[in-house]
Amino acid sequence: MKSTPLGYTFAFLAFSVFAIQDGISKHLGGSYSPVQVAMVRYWAFVAFALFLASRAPGGLSAAVATKRPLLQVLRGLILFSQILISIVAFTKVGLAQSQAIFAAGPIFVALLSMPILGEKVGWRRWTAIVFGLVGVVIMLSPTAGGFNTYIWLPLICAVLGAVYGIATRLVSRDDQPSTSFFYLAIVGFIGASLLGPFFWVPFSATDWAWMGGLCCTGIVGHFALIRAYENLDAVIVQPISYWQLVIGAVIAITVFGEVLRWNTVVGAAIVVGAGLFTVWREWVVSRRVRRAEEEARV
Repeated sequence: MKSTPLGYTFAFLAFSVFAIQDGISKHLGGSYSPVQVAMVRYWAFVAFALFLASRAPGGLSAAVATKRPLLQVLRGLILFSQILISIVAFTKVGLAQSQAIFAAGPIFVALLSMPILGEKVGWRRWTAIVFGLVGVVIMLSPTAGGFNTYIWLPLICAVLGAVYGIATRLVSRDDQPSTSFFYLAIVGFIGASLLGPFFWVPFSATDWAWMGGLCCTGIVGHFALIRAYENLDAVIVQPISYWQLVIGAVIAITVFGEVLRWNTVVGAAIVVGAGLFTVWREWVVSRRVRRAEEEARV
């Protein structure tokens, strides 16, 4: 297994920056359309993707070549939709509760991997999935302030994130990472640029600065995440992603004055625990399969 101190440094940096990015998105989403915010964000994202593609083996032509064009486009559309919905969720539901529900992503990945990828899930992972879904239900439960009808938005984001994760696994069987990253950026850029002008409202000078910060956090976060995967196995990176939930909660409380409800804390704890166990069991099973394949070849 790959495991270096540099990898851990980049992983924690990436998810810390992503938490800050979500905080900036919440701030801008309170005054501007999510489509407008996403459009400017994708301008920086596509520039970064083109830069990486030009430096990758084979250059831009290699990044454009794909064996799964429809699936690559679908991935880009899913991420674009998820970004738009998440910005609305941050403003309507709250940063802390939204990110807590986002943490259910690995649970939905395990659930969808059976019908889509044909993976077999044993009783241990089924137990973790059930517990994770219970945690989600607890977070969706009405609080003393009543039921927030927007609470479904972060849940939709979590499901979209799971579908995106499954689609990423499928394209990775045929395409190189630089190709997947390129289409991720270019599809969202085209979609945002087509819709953005219809929602455009001039940014104030201060908010242009915040928008610049949002673009910078996106570039730094993705660069750090790429470097993290170069130095760590995915099974190690996934648990570290829950660090984003911790930093996001701190930002939500200290900057935006949000209050953590008991159901959010309890539900998030259950979801994170179930998610960690699901990722661990997936790694155990995949390692067992690889070992059996190696022994069969011998």
